[in-house]
Order: sequence, then structure tokens, then C-alpha cells
Amino acid sequence: MTDVLIVGSGPTGLTLGCDLALRGIPLRILDRRSGPHRESRGKGLDPAGLEVFARLGVVERMSAAGRRGVVLRKYFDRVHIKDTPTADGLLIGQWRVEEVLRERLAGLGVHVEYGARIVGISQGPTGVTARLSDGREVSARFAAGCDGGHSAVRGLLGIPFEGHTEEAPTMVLGDVAAPGLGRGHWHQWFSSDGGGIMLCPIPGTDSFQLQAAPEQDGRGEPVAPSLESFQRLFDRHAGLPGIRLAHPTWLSSWRSTVRMAARMREGRVFLAGDAAHVHPIAGGLGMNTGVRDAEALARALATALGGPGTEGSLDAYEAQRLPVAAALLTDTAQRMERVMAAVREPGRGTEAGLD
Repeated sequence: MTDVLIVGSGPTGLTLGCDLALRGIPLRILDRRSGPHRESRGKGLDPAGLEVFARLGVVERMSAAGRRGVVLRKYFDRVHIKDTPTADGLLIGQWRVEEVLRERLAGLGVHVEYGARIVGISQGPTGVTARLSDGREVSARFAAGCDGGHSAVRGLLGIPFEGHTEEAPTMVLGDVAAPGLGRGHWHQWFSSDGGGIMLCPIPGTDSFQLQAAPEQDGRGEPVAPSLESFQRLFDRHAGLPGIRLAHPTWLSSWRSTVRMAARMREGRVFLAGDAAHVHPIAGGLGMNTGVRDAEALARALATALGGPGTEGSLDAYEAQRLPVAAALLTDTAQRMERVMAAVREPGRGTEAGLD
């Protein structure tokens, strides 16, 4: 039996793992995927997130892999309007954040165990047992579900995920190359009809993260993300015939979701990150909030593992982080409304979500 079982090896689970390992606490990290991904996904660290990584001894490596001072280049109806500097923070693909954290963990003797899908959880007075799809069982004194918005852990615990999800995709996303497009700016084209497309250069790659309002077919239904659809959207909003998008390495759709778990603790099992709360992307707070969840949970678990009579510290985790999650949902929903209004004004856009 190990002390802590972490389910999920995204930024939240890996941050929790690093924090616990640095405290000398035995742990295991399981992930249902077959291996690491290379998708940009959440692509920004704010000062609070960077503070956590500084304490874990990885902020210098992340800073070297990322980029500060990114400038938003604004276009409206294909006309360049202005350039807007971004606030403090670090532009870095999520896959790179995870890679740096995995390397830190490996140096501490911990490796992610891939291909491990959780299908059952049981608890007793002294521990938790997770059953895997291949029939194996893993036991620990405590467990943490850091396995994303579709959390298997949350589902197995029967914890309601309250809120709503829009039926239609709000946005299509992907990682694509755009030979000939300058990588010195985050290009943001918006149109007076309310549509638009953005291409953000991901440091350490030849790719841009593309975000756009979905294309619609003849029936008014959203078109699934594809390189061909991305090109049509780019031609429509950017109007640069010399640029041909290429080499898609990630294609996805995003639906506006505002949900949070009814609780973040069930006995000896805890939720953190997107497993506990999912919200609009305006403001770039998702990955950063999960990192702060992990920091708080590591502190609570370390105290509880310190000796008899200390498990009461575990109540502090939910008491601290559940109100943060509730406030986050309200805040980001308001930020999203500001962004959606701002993109209809020449020279305005995503920075409205930072106000």
C-alpha cells in the first residue's frame, strides 16, 4: 500500500505528485491514456501558477521553454487595427508543462503508470482500493481524482457535477502549422458578423494553436474540426491567400461548460482541477486553478499523514477550495460575456477576459 494514489497525469495530478514527492511521501500516479500527448490545450501560466512551480523547482525550466511578453495582433474585417501587449504570465503549451513536471517526478523516483483505467473504488477506515480495467487492484491510504472534466473518479464516487453544458460547440481548436505566418504575434482576426479566428504561436514548436467559431454547414449545423474546415475559416476571416495551414496534430471542439462538483471530498478520496470544476476559458484560469488545487491538497495530505489525530486537516482542503471553485465559475462566465461582446469592436478581443 502506498500513501497517495493519484488518478490523472495532467498538470493538476503531476503538480500534486511533485509536491508530495518533495515531501518524501510515497505515491503512485495512474493514467488511462497509453502515453503522453503533445497538444497545446491550456497554454498559459499566470503569476500564481508560476509561484507554485517555483516552489517545486521547475519554474526556470518552464520559463526557458515558454515565452513572456506575447503581443496580440488585432485585425478587424481583415484590417490590422493595433498590437496589444499581454499581461504578466508565460505562454507555454500544456504538453510542455506536463513534460517538465514528469521529468521532475522522474528525478524523485516517480513515474506515471499509463494504460491504467480505473473502473471501481472502495474505501475502508484506513485506506482506498482502486480496481483497474485489467483486474489489478491498487491500494493507498488516500486517493486523488485529477482526471479531468469527464472524471472517472468523480463518477465512481457518485458526486454530482452540477451546472450546464451548451449543446452546440462554442469553438473549434487545433494545433496546425502555418508556413509564412509570422510567429512574433498572437494573431486575432475578428469580423463584423461576430465570427473570427485566432492563431497563437506555441513556443518550442512550428505549430500555432488555432481557435475559431465553428464553421456551419448548409443546415446551420456546426462542422466538425478538420484541416479543410480550418483553412476555409482562415480564408474567410484572415484573407491571406498565400498562407496554407498544414500538419494538424490536434483537432478538437470546445463546448461552453459551467459545472462544479457538489463536494471535493468523499471519505479518503479527493477531487482537484477539472475533475472538480469546469468553466469558460476566458482569462486562462483553468490550468492555473488546478495547480493551486494541487498545492492545497498536497499540504492537507501531508499534514494528515504526519501522525495520529491530524486527519482533521483534510476538511480544510474542501473548505478552502470549494468556495474558490464557485467564485471561479461566476467570474469566468462574466469574463466570457465580456470577451464575446468585445470581439465585435475593432481592436478588442480576448484581453477583455483579463479585466
